[in-house]
Amino acid sequence: MDTGKVYIVGAGPGSLEYLTVRGYSLIQRAEAVVYDALIDSALLDLAPAHCETYDVGKRGGRPSLKQPKIDQLLVDLCQQGKVVVRLKSGDPFIFGRTASEIQALRSHNLPVELVPGISSALAAPLFEGIPLTDPTMSRCVVLLSAHEPDRLDWEALARMDTLVILMGAQQLGTIVQQLMNRGRSPQTPVAVTRWAGHPQQQTWTGTLQSIQQVTAHQPLSPAIITIGEVVSLRPYLIPASPSHNRYTTFHSSADVSSLPVSDSIRSASSAPAPSASLPLHGKTVLITRSAGQSSQFAELLMAQGTHVLEMPAIEIGPPSSWAALDDAIAQIHRFQWLVLTSTNGVDYFFERLAQQEKDARALAGIKLAVVGKKTAQRLHDYGLRPDFIPPDFVADSLVEHFPDSLVGCSILFPRVETGGRDVLVKLFRDQGAAVSEVSAYQSDCATTLPNEVRTALEQRTLDAVTFASSKTVKCFQHILHQANVSLPDSCAVASIGPQTTTACLAHLGRVSVEAEEYTLEGLTLALVRWATAQL
Repeated sequence: MDTGKVYIVGAGPGSLEYLTVRGYSLIQRAEAVVYDALIDSALLDLAPAHCETYDVGKRGGRPSLKQPKIDQLLVDLCQQGKVVVRLKSGDPFIFGRTASEIQALRSHNLPVELVPGISSALAAPLFEGIPLTDPTMSRCVVLLSAHEPDRLDWEALARMDTLVILMGAQQLGTIVQQLMNRGRSPQTPVAVTRWAGHPQQQTWTGTLQSIQQVTAHQPLSPAIITIGEVVSLRPYLIPASPSHNRYTTFHSSADVSSLPVSDSIRSASSAPAPSASLPLHGKTVLITRSAGQSSQFAELLMAQGTHVLEMPAIEIGPPSSWAALDDAIAQIHRFQWLVLTSTNGVDYFFERLAQQEKDARALAGIKLAVVGKKTAQRLHDYGLRPDFIPPDFVADSLVEHFPDSLVGCSILFPRVETGGRDVLVKLFRDQGAAVSEVSAYQSDCATTLPNEVRTALEQRTLDAVTFASSKTVKCFQHILHQANVSLPDSCAVASIGPQTTTACLAHLGRVSVEAEEYTLEGLTLALVRWATAQL
């Protein structure tokens, strides 16, 4: 077997927009992606369907893979001949453990390439109009980690013009006290930027004396802290572009110490940006669709201003045996109708059709019924149009409005192997149809709770969670139970239709939003109406 290669890629400071072209190209041809906690989950959607993904992110206070294990994982994948992308937030050499990974690979004579990324330490001040260098205010910049503050030379740091501090959110009080104890003026300007480069970016500004009060009771991690006179230039240099104004900024008054915290925080945006007028602007919504199926829904939500998190609650794969489906395809001519109720059913049916060296011509004389617009569109991708789509986009409606007599009608129904609803088959048979239901694919609950989703749940920054199927609800609740995390009461529960709503009530105890049209577009519209009603 040929040896593979590891590319250590900087993912940039936040969203996909800040990934380099080189990084984009490498992810698209990766066979394995090993990624950190703070990367944008949309980056993983760039990888091919067959690509293996490994979450090795480290977040404070949570179980995570130890660095030697990560080093060995990269070695093992490379020795298997895979093209491996080691995806790191920001730049690989800014307070990462890249050196350890390179040494492990080179000790086994394995090829490795470094691909730079934009560090959040540089991007966060830039997003907020804070120049790190200035001819008079900042002739030097010090980049540091506050992960172990006792090991830092605070005497020297207090004399530096500008400090940019990573991993300092939990140490803000220590940082402030150490600098003021070493003679730094209490009036030195400070900016704290959370989630730099992400749609939910927030910035608080104040002084060494006031910044703790300004940020009191706020979840700050992950944050970049900028300290120095250059922060005072921000009001004059902050960009007025839409890309900046989608973020939220807070600042202190001149004498914050004399005011209660609620009075010392106010919006600093001078004018609304186009994105701020979108109905879901400022909302964080979690998508729970199965892996590989959430991209279009994410695009619909983001077009309405949403910050989207993705957590595939279901993993789709082949059935335990292809025998029943293969046998049905071999005798396809004996069926009058082919019923497909999901895009998965369409894909796996045509995959097996191709395995028997057949194509759409084998379906000549057979009528096609589908449930939902997306299923119809997927069928169209194979060059076919359905003969019947029920008006309500749900399986139960298929029988109620079926265009032919069902007495003696021969129907092939490729379906999920386990966990699907049996009501459709029962209704068909009650009407006299002969239904051959065969396993075409399997859906299992996912086992991983992404780190960024855990953070949003624990810090209660999630505004809504969406469900497009009953099984997704059940799997979502199972994953949360296994991870010992709960859904906050403040988080809205959005359902695509009645059956999913029933599952939400059974497993989550509530439903806040239900789509009137049982499609992703309908669910998006329902969320827009929900958000508008909150204004």
